[in-house]
Amino acid sequence: MTANQNRRSFIKTVGIAGAGLALSQAALAESSALRVPQRKLGRHEELVSALGLGGYTLSVAKSVAEAIRIAHEAIDHGVTFFDNAWEYNNGRAEEWMGQALAGKRSQVFLMTKVCTHRPGQSGKEKALAMLEQSLTRLKTDHLDLWQIHQIGSEAEADSIFMPGGVIEAIEQARQQGKIRYCGFTGHLNPKMHLRVLAHQYPFDTVQMPLSVFDAHAEGFQKLVLPELLKQGIAPLAMKTLGGNGRSVKDGLITAEEALRYALSLPVATLISGIDTLAWLKINAGAAANFKPYTPKEMAALEQRCADKKQYEPYRSWAYLDGRAQYRGLA
Repeated sequence: MTANQNRRSFIKTVGIAGAGLALSQAALAESSALRVPQRKLGRHEELVSALGLGGYTLSVAKSVAEAIRIAHEAIDHGVTFFDNAWEYNNGRAEEWMGQALAGKRSQVFLMTKVCTHRPGQSGKEKALAMLEQSLTRLKTDHLDLWQIHQIGSEAEADSIFMPGGVIEAIEQARQQGKIRYCGFTGHLNPKMHLRVLAHQYPFDTVQMPLSVFDAHAEGFQKLVLPELLKQGIAPLAMKTLGGNGRSVKDGLITAEEALRYALSLPVATLISGIDTLAWLKINAGAAANFKPYTPKEMAALEQRCADKKQYEPYRSWAYLDGRAQYRGLA
């Protein structure tokens, strides 16, 4: 299955089936008045929306006009955090988002990712070239957040800090006023996150899977989240439905339960793949009406979803050596 097929399958599973599970028709009808709350960005006073708009999935909306409508309505609902990456959909994700943000750039917290994990694309100069391409596509002169995309191996983790590595690009871009904050992402192995964090570099954010399926002893929640909080780094949640929506299709959990669980964790924002207005309303509704689960409710949901490794497929979506099927998934 290709990346696009996997994403489209996800939307069919969650965007349609999830609508009936997550919100009542009455709630959907009232969703135009929904306002997504804001949360602090880690140790900073900066506020971002508790719900983030995923750039890859926005770029597989039925048209650029529809993508623009989704982005504008997201802003109307109070969604300020906009996610993207240099490589998503071969640049189309950034291009479409750039068109959507024309005249609205000042209303959002804009993030994209530098893809130095790709074969032949490592190092400072490659990173700076990607930054210029991203700024052009996004039609902006600066990013609020620039993240190192998909740390998946020890070699990748170590290369960040080597002479001529991507950290030097981050430092230069910050000095030039082209980025405000920096971070890194990954969804393969929590130990790679810990390897990067051991350097005690003052990252501002880390994006990683955080879901009820990740609550086990070897998950990002148990291994990485405490270290982020200790260092004052803002956790950005992704893969909250397991990465492909199968958990909802199988009836194990509703979309609302999954979103509410992730939002009950100490995260700055939950980044969701949204390519329809209906799915935007579901997500905005879950965030706007959010009430944290109690510890007892969290434990019960974790017990229901325990030992379900099939709902962590992103653990095998490898980006290594350029041969992966799923390159580009957020």
